[in-house]
Amino acid sequence: MQISSRFTIAIHMLTCMETFKEDYKITSDFLASSINVNPVIIRRILSQLKEAGIIEVKRGTGGAAITKPLQDITFLDVYYAVECIEENTLFHFHENPNPNCPVGKNIHNILDDKLYRVQSAMERELKAITLADVMADLGKYI
Repeated sequence: MQISSRFTIAIHMLTCMETFKEDYKITSDFLASSINVNPVIIRRILSQLKEAGIIEVKRGTGGAAITKPLQDITFLDVYYAVECIEENTLFHFHENPNPNCPVGKNIHNILDDKLYRVQSAMERELKAITLADVMADLGKYI
C-alpha cells in the first residue's frame, strides 16, 4: 500500500506558497498550475492545511499563506493534516480474522507491536524534516 499523493502535493503547495509569497497571490489555480492537478484537489488540501493551523486562507482576493515559521512545520505535521488515517494509526488491520484459526486468533498479538514500531520509526523520520529543510534544498536548484 502506498501513501496517497496528498502528502507530496501538500509539501509542493507549501513550498510554492513560501517561494512565491512576495510575487504572486497564492490561489488554488496558481498552485494547481505548478502541481499540474485540478484546482478542486488543491482546495481540498488547502482546507485540510487550514484546519491543522498550518496555513490561513483569505477569502475573495486574499490567497493562502503559511502561518508558522518554516522550521516549526514538520513533515509529520503535514502528513497528519492531509492523510486520512484513523486514530493516528498508519496500518489498518483487517476487521475479522477467523478466531477458529490458530493464525487468525493470534495475528493481532503477533503483529500489533511490530506495526507500532514501524509506524514510530516513520513518524520519527517525518518529524525530523521541516519545511525549512525543503526550502534550503530548493535554494540549491533555483
